[in-house]
Amino acid sequence: MTNILIFDFDGVMADTRQFMLDATGEICAQLGYPCTPTPADQEALEVMSWEGLARQVGLPEHLIPEYTRRILAVFNDYPQPMPAVGGIGKVIAQLSRIYRLGLVTGNGAGVVRKYLAHYGLEEYFEVVFTLEDPGSRVEKIQRILATLGNGTAKAYMIGDAVSDIQAARQAGISSVAVVWGHQSLVKLRQAGPDIIVNQPADLLMLPT
Repeated sequence: MTNILIFDFDGVMADTRQFMLDATGEICAQLGYPCTPTPADQEALEVMSWEGLARQVGLPEHLIPEYTRRILAVFNDYPQPMPAVGGIGKVIAQLSRIYRLGLVTGNGAGVVRKYLAHYGLEEYFEVVFTLEDPGSRVEKIQRILATLGNGTAKAYMIGDAVSDIQAARQAGISSVAVVWGHQSLVKLRQAGPDIIVNQPADLLMLPT
């Protein structure tokens, strides 16, 4: 039985932190609430989401749906693919020889597909669930497991946020926290991940 790896996108595969913060600042200013979002705002989040970031920087609740619409449009309309985390493409290619791969993200399908196509990674991910797909993160993880395994395969969720660790736990699979993403090692440790990795190449040494 081939084991399963489920990847988060933002922060794990795509280096989107600064782009996300800059876009949030610009949109909040457009909506009449100028602010300067920082990595500390992402660090503070218990649930990594667009809505959570908007609340963290003080955007009024009634403006959050419009903020979310606009920031997703900024990501989707950006002419270039999001930058890749250094070395992640080569690691994913190697992992695909050992594992079946899925992807679950709160970003839009257009952003993810553009990234996968640009970096030649489309062939490696058998199941991709994005913002447009119905269900919670836990439900999407469970659907990936149902599609790629028969209930006996070992599975890992690879994420960069507390909410990824929590979702893995709720779905009954192991969590792998990466330290190069949107939340710090200290924050991730507090959530109790099963495994912590310091660089993409460390994913090649996961227990099988």
